[in-house]
Order: sequence, then C-alpha cells, then structure tokens
Amino acid sequence: MDKSMFDRLTTSEKRLHEIDDLLLLPETTSDMREFKKLSKERSILEPIVEKFKEWQYADQNKKDALEMCNDSDPEISQMGKDELKKNEQLLESIEEELKILLIPKDPNDGKDIIFEIKGAVGGDEANIFAGDLFRMYTRYCETKGWKYKIVDESPTGLGGYSYVQFVVSGDDAYSRLKFESGVHRVQRVPKTEANGRIHTSTATVVVMPQVETADVNINTADLRVDRYRSQGAGGQNVNKTESAVRITHIPTGIVVSCQTEKSQIQNHEICMQMLASKLAQLEEDKKAETEAQYRSKIGSGDRNEKIRTYNYPQNRVTDHRIGFSILQLDRVVDGDLDPIIDALINYDQEQKIAGNEKGIY
Repeated sequence: MDKSMFDRLTTSEKRLHEIDDLLLLPETTSDMREFKKLSKERSILEPIVEKFKEWQYADQNKKDALEMCNDSDPEISQMGKDELKKNEQLLESIEEELKILLIPKDPNDGKDIIFEIKGAVGGDEANIFAGDLFRMYTRYCETKGWKYKIVDESPTGLGGYSYVQFVVSGDDAYSRLKFESGVHRVQRVPKTEANGRIHTSTATVVVMPQVETADVNINTADLRVDRYRSQGAGGQNVNKTESAVRITHIPTGIVVSCQTEKSQIQNHEICMQMLASKLAQLEEDKKAETEAQYRSKIGSGDRNEKIRTYNYPQNRVTDHRIGFSILQLDRVVDGDLDPIIDALINYDQEQKIAGNEKGIY
C-alpha cells in the first residue's frame, strides 16, 4: 500500500474516533441537524475503518509469516511460506476493496429519485418505446422492493407515453439508477409498421435526486401557477374540480405539473418539490459545465445522441458509454437490469480509482 493511501486510512480512523466522542456530547445530541450530519459521516467512515483493520491484521500476519520463513525448522519454514503467500493475496484483495471504499461518496445516493421519460424521435413508436421503458424501470423497482408513484403523465392511445414522470423511493435507488439519464434508442419492427421494416426510434430518460423544498431558495414572485382539471387517457375528465396544478419557473422556463392527487394542495406540494429538485439539479450541473452542456447530456432525442440501444431482432442491449453488450434484451425489458447497472457502476469506480473524478460522465 502506498503512503498516501495509508495516510488517508489513518486519518479516517482518527476521524471516526473523534465523531464517536462528539456524538456523546450533550450539545451534539441536542442539535438534531448536527447529530444527523455526524451520524451520516460516521456511516461512511465505519466500513472504511473496519476494512482497514482487516488490512492491518493481515499485514501483521504477513510480518509474522516472514519470521517463520527464516526458521531453522523446515516444517515451520514451509508453514511460514504458505502463510506469507496467503496473506499477500489477502492484502492485495483488501487493498482493492479499500480503493473502492475511498472513492468520494455521491451525497445524493441515499435520496429518492425523480424519473422523467419522454417519447422523442419516431412518432407513435417513440411513445410506445417510452411506455416500454417505464414498465422496464417499474418492474426493476418491484424486484428491489422499491416504491414508485406516478406524479404526471400523458398517455397515448397505443399504450405508450409522450411523457411520464414518477418518483422512486427505496434504499440505494439513486445510486443504482443515476446512470440511466440520456437518450435510449430502439431498433425493431413497430406495431404500426405494415411492411415489416425495422425502424429506429428514441426516448429520453432523466434521473434526478429528489430534494426538499426548504433546501432550495424559490422566490414565489418567479412562479406562474395554473390550475386545471385532471385528465385521463384520451382526454376523459378524471374529476370535475380544478385539482391539477402546473407551475412555471419564469427565470429558467422549467415547467412542472401534477394531477395524481385529489387535493389541489397536495398536487401543489408535489409540484414545488419537483421544481426544487430540478432547480437543484440545474445548479449542481452548472458547477461542472455550462447549462448548454448539461442540456446536451440529456439530449434532444436525436438518434446519434444515444447512450443505449435496444436491438430487438438480435435480442441485444448495448450501452455505448462503456461498450457493454448483453444478448438478453427480453430479460432486460422485463426488469432484469442488474447486469447492465453493475457493469456501469464497476466502470465508474474503475475510472474514479484511475483518477477520472467524473467517472462515466
């Protein structure tokens, strides 16, 4: 292990002891915000320190084994060589685990997430594909035991969506789904195709961490609030009161709407949370790149902006960012996303270990 890594681990160990002492102080227990902040930091440091202890134990065993190797008794010397080899392999394995644990944590990983899926290029087929993606993600949520809730939707008559927005709640949801943002491309014979020709269509997916309204400064003077009747599929009225809410943030042009709750107040609260999340995401991305570059990451839906292709004739899914392909499209669209997500997470970790702080993005 190099000195810089050892120093970081030693500092982490020292900090964990400091936090344990601070958490026992009356002034800390009486300040709930500080208590939560320290507890969260502790939860990040604890697995690192525990793994470092494993490394230290194996390192001491290696040193003991080296002494045994020099023993005059051939049996003890051989035992030392066997122990030395075993502990050298163990140290190497633990060190690789520590490299991953030392990657700075994404502060949003523990948050609920907001999904937006839109049909893009391809007309009716793009909207049908957007519906397929929605079902793929919700089935994946079900396999993980995560809850999801639609907050706004614009279904089409052919079983798809021109737009659907939903919230996902569950442990590790954002950490596993955050790489899904971008343009998704499908190649297949559409239901609407009479001549059996393969078409290419796209849908856009946006994944954002959900933030609390209180965490973002929103000036009510910058908002235009519209109230209207909730609509069902085909334009049929769901209720006869103006419970649906649409809020426009005039400075940025961001529009959010919600019509899933019966109460106008509830729909307004959901809209404000959606708006807070979008504004926070926009501000976060501005720190790393210009707003234009951020928009290009999400994409306009053009076919050449794809992050992933779903090729039905070949039963293949390819993630173009990491060059990963899997011949299990039928299983993927049915919610079995783990092979792709695991590959993305592993690639992102490898990039960050190598010094590329942005990882995949």
